[in-house]
Amino acid sequence: MEEYLETSPKIIAEIRDYITHGEFRSAADLFGQILPADQAKFFITLTAEEQRHLLTAMEIPDIADIFDELDDQQTLDAANNLPLPFLADIIDDMDPDEAADLLGDLSGKDVRRTISFMEEPEEVLPLLRYPDDTAGGRMTTDFLVLRPEETVEEAIRDLRKSDRESDVPYYLFVVGDSGSLIGVTGLRELVSAEPEQAIASIMNTHVIQIEDMEDQEEAARLMKHYDLSALPVVDRNQRLKGVISHDDILDVLVDESTEDIYRLASVSDTAIEPESGLGRQLRGRLPWLLLNTVTALFGSWVISNFGDLFVQVAVLAFFQSVVASQGGSAASQNVAMIVRGLALGKIDISKAWPIMLRQVAVGMMIGVMIGVIVGVGVGYWQSNPILGLVLGLALLGNMLVASFVGTLAPIVLQAVGQDPALASSVLVTAMTDSLGFLIFLSLAQIFLPLIQQYM
Repeated sequence: MEEYLETSPKIIAEIRDYITHGEFRSAADLFGQILPADQAKFFITLTAEEQRHLLTAMEIPDIADIFDELDDQQTLDAANNLPLPFLADIIDDMDPDEAADLLGDLSGKDVRRTISFMEEPEEVLPLLRYPDDTAGGRMTTDFLVLRPEETVEEAIRDLRKSDRESDVPYYLFVVGDSGSLIGVTGLRELVSAEPEQAIASIMNTHVIQIEDMEDQEEAARLMKHYDLSALPVVDRNQRLKGVISHDDILDVLVDESTEDIYRLASVSDTAIEPESGLGRQLRGRLPWLLLNTVTALFGSWVISNFGDLFVQVAVLAFFQSVVASQGGSAASQNVAMIVRGLALGKIDISKAWPIMLRQVAVGMMIGVMIGVIVGVGVGYWQSNPILGLVLGLALLGNMLVASFVGTLAPIVLQAVGQDPALASSVLVTAMTDSLGFLIFLSLAQIFLPLIQQYM
């Protein structure tokens, strides 16, 4: 009986002991007693050599189940340690979409050789033409179809004879003579209908679908909005090409969330892990940090234009970072909300002005409250109410800037076809820092004679 990894520490310890002593056949036999998802969790803790020995001691279908559970990089790492004929047998047994992902990650020469060793490449080859982040790149070709002229009895008989293991067993798609998608029905409707009824009489002709080259985010949005467990994928001629299942769309949501988190942090390579190689981490992180350095230098240039002011009132240097920091934090809040709204389709960029006005109003209220608190506090602390007034007004001004820029930047980037998450943080930080310094120091210069009266 299969057991969960979390409830079988004794089995895991025994497997590790077998592997340590080189008894991989015994390890593989015991390894089969835990579920594939838990096998994958344990598998990635092994060294590359241990993984290779364990896999070669296992049955092909069991290896395919593990590969289906691993993420793309983990699968590729394990695959690179295996002979290509052996790998081809595994890919033959994998889900078509997962198999296509693995083949797409191999080098060009290895892809051709692996395909030549495969017994059933026809289910996987059509998927290789689609980019990973499209609906076609997420779909599987493993699904069941019916014909409209079939009777319910004939359809059930055909399903019984079918040896396909479909990932979408509750949806049965109906196709016409040209392979075009014309309807959908479910197993419940099928078994509840009269045997002599035609499939055309029980199918729903209003099918939610997506074109194969649409972005995977749109597929996730449709499935969430219409509460679907599977989404059919068609080409531009409405021919059914594949189906995106609920487990695949969960992967999309994880990938898109990871992408947004990384890009809000100005990391361009969303596949970077803490253990990723030095070169990859530098390529993914350094360019945006260099750009951030340039914007920081611009802020320093703004400050340098007020050098005489600091000589006259040195205490100003203590508080300029407060203005920039608060503006940056407020802008980051706006960016996060707007990027999320754009990703979920809740913001129509053609109707962005009401959102902009509301965020500016919120920024004004926040700026007034923080400005009063900080202004009164600093005025009392430094025994200089004018300094407190200047700092309070500067905070209000930079909050307005933060609200405007933090809302506008992602919307503009989306409108021009750029990822709103990737560049927003750098652009917004540059604006709020530079304008925050400019507002604070300009106000200080205007009120300088009054500030000096309390010095």
